[in-house]
Amino acid sequence: MFVPSFYREPNNSWMVDLIRGNPLALAVANGHPGEGPFATHLPVIFDPDSSLERDGELAGATLLGHMNRANPHWASLETGGVLLLTFTGPHSYVSPTVYEVTPAAPTWNFTAVHIRGLVEKLDSMEETLDVVQSTVRAFEGEFGNGWDMTESLDYFRKIAPAVGAFRFTVTGAEGMFKLSQEQPGEVRERVRSSFGQSGCVHKRGTAGLMSRLP
Repeated sequence: MFVPSFYREPNNSWMVDLIRGNPLALAVANGHPGEGPFATHLPVIFDPDSSLERDGELAGATLLGHMNRANPHWASLETGGVLLLTFTGPHSYVSPTVYEVTPAAPTWNFTAVHIRGLVEKLDSMEETLDVVQSTVRAFEGEFGNGWDMTESLDYFRKIAPAVGAFRFTVTGAEGMFKLSQEQPGEVRERVRSSFGQSGCVHKRGTAGLMSRLP
């Protein structure tokens, strides 16, 4: 991902927060010759058994994910192979009418994190169930209503053979937070204010990040 210097994340915690808040990743792998690249949308969490400080480096961090074993993408993955995970955060179109200056050009403010790393396929039933249960705990705590999975564990065991779980170790990360930093302060503030008053959840989310800019 090409990231101009003024769109780089202010600190590493921005990338960590974006991944945690937008955990539906797009996993991309080259695939074998003749097949072309594979791309699969899947939920990803930070490994609860590994430590990651909010302002820590992503390199070396481990994440957990899973996909359907019937997906050809799963068959193409190999332990030790490289995978790219991309995450998209708040984003929205910026109309030149908001700038209140001419000449001007429209653009799109957006936030994204790309992480590269090595895959470890988890073949045992217990490891697969651990990934599924860890994912439930993470998402129920962040996005759900505290659902108790206890009475569904037998059901999890029935469907687990169809689940391909993996551990992902980050080797590199890039974050792009394009939030009108190239604009004069007063213009950037007009964009932030306009987005903050919008009924669009994407614009309000973008405004929230703009408010955090140094």
